[in-house]
Formats: sequence, C-alpha cells, structure tokens
Amino acid sequence: MLLRWHFSYVAGTPFAYISYYRVSPQHYGVLFAAGIVGIMITNQINARLVARFGSDRLMHFGAIVAGITGMLLAFDAASGWGRLIGLVLPLFLFVSTNGLINANAIAGALGACPERAGAVSALIGAIQYGMGITGSALIGFFADGTPRPMAYVIALMGIGCWLSTRFLVPHEHMKRSSADSVA
Repeated sequence: MLLRWHFSYVAGTPFAYISYYRVSPQHYGVLFAAGIVGIMITNQINARLVARFGSDRLMHFGAIVAGITGMLLAFDAASGWGRLIGLVLPLFLFVSTNGLINANAIAGALGACPERAGAVSALIGAIQYGMGITGSALIGFFADGTPRPMAYVIALMGIGCWLSTRFLVPHEHMKRSSADSVA
C-alpha cells in the first residue's frame, strides 16, 4: 500500500518540466510547490472526514484516485495530449492523494499489530524507501528523452496502490470502520 511514488515524482518532474517542456527552474519550483499544497489540502480534508468515513475508506478512495490519475498521466505523456498542462494537472491530483493514503495506511498498519509497532514502523519505512529507490531507478533505466518513463512508473505505482488497498484491506473492515465512526 505504501508505494513511495514521491521519489518517482522528484526524479522525473525536473526533466519533464525543465528539460522537455522548457519550464524555467523558478517556475518548476512553483509547480512542485503546488503539489505540496495539494498534499496539505488533502491532509486537512482527511483530518475532517476520517471520523465520519473511517481511515480505510478514505485511503481506498485516495488509492482509486491515484490509480485513475496515474493512468491519465500515462495517457497524456504517451499521446502528448495537453502538453505541459496534460502532465501538471494529473500529477497535481496524483500527488495530492498522498494526504488521503499515507497517514491512513500507516495508522492501519500500526493498528493491526500495536504490540509490534516498532517493527511495523521499520517495515513501513523500508518498503517506502525501497519502492522509492526502485521507482527512481526505473525512470532512469527507461529514460528515452520524454516524460513517458516517469508517467508509466507513476501510473504503475498508482495502480499498485489501488490494488493493494483493494485486496489487502478486507471490505468488511471498511464497512465496519465506517459503521464504527457513525455510531
């Protein structure tokens, strides 16, 4: 669930924005900061909605959005549709899902084995950084002078995130956490 796609974003966007689309480094900073603002907004939304809907449902929703926007990003990068804005908008939405996915996934993992919180936390960190290293390496390995490798890796991680929440979080648990939060 905790696919650390941030590293793919950090590794791929400077090339895609600055080298490929000729965005100035100063404007790149603004585009990168927009993603951070998106994360901050979804973190605030998550904090307000978690008691009402439950962390598993919000995480699952964020993962669905990550999968869809990742696929849209891959389509835009492959077809050239939308040019720069065709990358910026899906990347903004994709990055923003972190506010719904990360905290809820960590809370769920730690809640599953509270007596082993230290080991679970270490495993979470190892998985996050391992996936980040893998994603960054894949972008470099498949580099072809276009934003496509970044988009494909991010799409793959978004789909993987959605599949993880789909198959690793039982539906009964999502229903129960929602019912518990309403009661």
